[in-house]
Amino acid sequence: MRHDVGPSEQNTRSLEFVLDWDGTVTERDTLLLALQHFVDRAILDPLEAELDARLAAGTITHREVMEREFSLLTVPLGDVVAFLVEHVRVRAGFAAFVERFDPLILSSSFHETIEPILAREGVSARVRANRVDPRNDGRQIRWISDSDCATCGEPCKRASLPAGALTYIGDGYSDRCAALAAERVFARDGLARYLDAEHRRYEPFTDFSHLTTALT
Repeated sequence: MRHDVGPSEQNTRSLEFVLDWDGTVTERDTLLLALQHFVDRAILDPLEAELDARLAAGTITHREVMEREFSLLTVPLGDVVAFLVEHVRVRAGFAAFVERFDPLILSSSFHETIEPILAREGVSARVRANRVDPRNDGRQIRWISDSDCATCGEPCKRASLPAGALTYIGDGYSDRCAALAAERVFARDGLARYLDAEHRRYEPFTDFSHLTTALT
């Protein structure tokens, strides 16, 4: 569908749009959603509390958190994907936003779980994410979107950002360092609280319908 481009949108189109996936495009973190369905809560809840505390204290990296969590998913990957396709919900206005602004989805999650949801939504989008690596001794994460970072001192998404001026949209811990590299940031939840604590400017993000209005 064609639409008129006003001065505000002409300015925003000089910026590359980068979207986080879990908790930003999706209403809930997809790994946590799968864990809560497939893993005994008597095992999962104490582990999540421990990992959250250690991440906040800086004694564990986000990559290590994901590896610990991912190791709990021992069911077939196809079962995980089918569950997510049935239950994951994306935020309002997502498909129209992608069609209009052609953002890059930059995620610490996995192509194998992101792409089926995009297909369900009828959305074709650029994705830079990690991979699930099947091995004889069990699945492992093949890290692609996250790499060692001299800025924050741990593996993060910053090195996978495209070159040039950026608008970043995110919600959580994995978005912190990448958001600090952007010229314009839309944030919610944990990322918004972090940016408040760092006295960094951002604009609130609720969903993609509101975001499109803010950009035009």
